[in-house]
Amino acid sequence: MKEPIRLRLRSRLRLLLAISMLLLWGCNPAREIEALLLLQDISAGEEPSLLKRLKDEPHRGHVSYSIGERRYEADLYTPAGGADAILVLIPGAAEEGKDDPRLIALARSLGRTGFAVFVPDFPTFRTLQVHSGNIGEVADAIDWLVAQPDLSRSGALGIVAFSYAAGPAILASLQPRLRGQIDFIFAVGAYYDLREVLVFFTTGWFRHGDEWRHMPPNEYGKWIFVLSNLERIPREDRAVARQMALRMMEDPNADISDLVVRLTAQGRDIHAFITNTDPGEAVSLLERLPRDVLDEIAALDLSDKDLSPLEADLILVHGLDDDIIPYPQSLGLQKALPPNQAQVHLVRGLLHVDLEPGLQDLWQLWRATESLLARRR
Repeated sequence: MKEPIRLRLRSRLRLLLAISMLLLWGCNPAREIEALLLLQDISAGEEPSLLKRLKDEPHRGHVSYSIGERRYEADLYTPAGGADAILVLIPGAAEEGKDDPRLIALARSLGRTGFAVFVPDFPTFRTLQVHSGNIGEVADAIDWLVAQPDLSRSGALGIVAFSYAAGPAILASLQPRLRGQIDFIFAVGAYYDLREVLVFFTTGWFRHGDEWRHMPPNEYGKWIFVLSNLERIPREDRAVARQMALRMMEDPNADISDLVVRLTAQGRDIHAFITNTDPGEAVSLLERLPRDVLDEIAALDLSDKDLSPLEADLILVHGLDDDIIPYPQSLGLQKALPPNQAQVHLVRGLLHVDLEPGLQDLWQLWRATESLLARRR
């Protein structure tokens, strides 16, 4: 899981200035101030904040649920005074799953503002494997929540998804039985065209309109891709590929030459794609990947799907320096939807834990947060 939005608002002057702007320009000052307090609370993590002093701690309970023969575990955070709406919080690949301290702190922050927060535990995410089966897992979580009408006063239901998890969230929302059940999706660092994402995190090159741009990619993403596709590569390459991925995720500069020589010809094709840095070669190398891998990419891709049945509103937040999924992906997703169905908020430095945001970045984050809070009723 990428770092959740974690801002360090060190400057009291900047905070007071932001509040003044909200009071002068806002149409709903109470909600706008609450949005600012929520951002401050998310920034604080487990440390004290004004929102913690003003609001009771939500209750964290454990839920076991079944859909057909499929069994799941989840945490449910319920506000002390009852919930105004329901959020499904999907972190993406995280070894600690729903028990990740960052995720717990985020769920509690959202719970303080009146959301019932449902955090399903998908086993593949704990093993850092992501695949098209996650679409059905997200859909199962929604199915269970829809069958619990007393969880919130309004019945509004939304999804908060980070990074890769935004794709399965949107694809689950497109399933016929769930159309109209999901009111909104709040996504941080979403993707649209998976092939473009793969080109980026192997080469560092991405398109913004007709212009090519470069940014050093996070090595983590490419090796998550390898781990996620172990079952789709030749059996004789799987153990070696897993060793390569784990070694490189621990140390991006590690020497894996001893493992590369043990790969089959098809395994070397995978290694060639992963380690290539030339965008001109990336597409042809991508096409040489095993057919099962290409089919999985196609299943998770959004750019070739009919998104017109999607009824949920999208609130998209993306870091301008996101080094796993570049920001034009959220812009592409917005463009693929009807006008006004998706809003995009671009923020510089979103992935940096110790960042003190600039005023414009704070303004964008506030607007996105206020839009989320507006969905409670």
